Amino acid sequence: MSDARFVDALSGHEVVIVGDVMLDRYWWGTVSRLSPEAPVPVVHKTRSTTAPGGAANVAANVASLGGRPRLVSLVGVDEAGRELRATLEERGIECDHLVADSRRPTTVKTRVVAHSQHVVRVDEEERSPVGAGLATAIAERVRALLTTAPVLVISDYAKGLLTRELLSSAIREARSERRRTVVDPKGSDYSQYDGAHLLCPNRGEALAATGVSPDDPEGIGRAGRRLLDAVKVDAVLITLGEQGMALFERGQPPMQVPALARAVYDVTGAGDTVVAVVSLALAAGLSLRDGVRLANVAAGLAVERVGTTAVTAQELRQACRGGSPDAPAGESPR
Repeated sequence: MSDARFVDALSGHEVVIVGDVMLDRYWWGTVSRLSPEAPVPVVHKTRSTTAPGGAANVAANVASLGGRPRLVSLVGVDEAGRELRATLEERGIECDHLVADSRRPTTVKTRVVAHSQHVVRVDEEERSPVGAGLATAIAERVRALLTTAPVLVISDYAKGLLTRELLSSAIREARSERRRTVVDPKGSDYSQYDGAHLLCPNRGEALAATGVSPDDPEGIGRAGRRLLDAVKVDAVLITLGEQGMALFERGQPPMQVPALARAVYDVTGAGDTVVAVVSLALAAGLSLRDGVRLANVAAGLAVERVGTTAVTAQELRQACRGGSPDAPAGESPR
């Protein structure tokens, strides 16, 4: 089966995604002068767009690749929460399992972009841990959805939803149902993800979690081995930006996959794309290594545009065949 046929295999499979959702808001404009009040650029805003962010971006990528995301998370009772639901519904993603909490705002990241460059980002969020009642409600929804979905994704952005107790409950439930868990981690204590199948940190996260120096020429290999020793997972996939990815599996030699991006404009959301593709591949019964190779192609497409974006099955299929995607580089499709 060729890589292009791997893309076809992703369609129709169900993935449960639990984690921190957010609304990514973009203000697009141009800069022609500096402010007379301070040494900062004056941006003339020409338009604004929104996109699902965080765990919601994982769901958007699963949907755009033909999969069936089951998104479980928390939003506020506010305008941003309504906007986020609308952006998800536009992409055919059900919002039935987004729990509304009037005491917490919906997380919003507003990015000002001029000439395809980020000028500034403004975050609106509440990061305190959720209460036990909300955590229990989320865990119950995850448990119910895992009866039909073969893969659980944990998308941790450290916004307070994924408490240690909730993580333990979700991973334990997945294992009891013989479901694989794929984790996009945060923080430095990865023991809270014990029992997962695959851990997907980026380079900086992996080095920080293992205490390996960024200047160590063998640092990635050292970090991968340390994570396998320290965390009870089957495999670790470290994303390396312009250097691709490195996969570490128990009992297997490491696999290095070189990056395929022709030009890197923006890495925002690329990790979400990787998690979505690998999770769908596992749900489809593909090998982890084939899923990683496919995810590497998808990540190359994601970083060629500014802004949070979901890679489509058509774009990924075309890229696997050596073609170029139809959407222009350097700009979000919305």
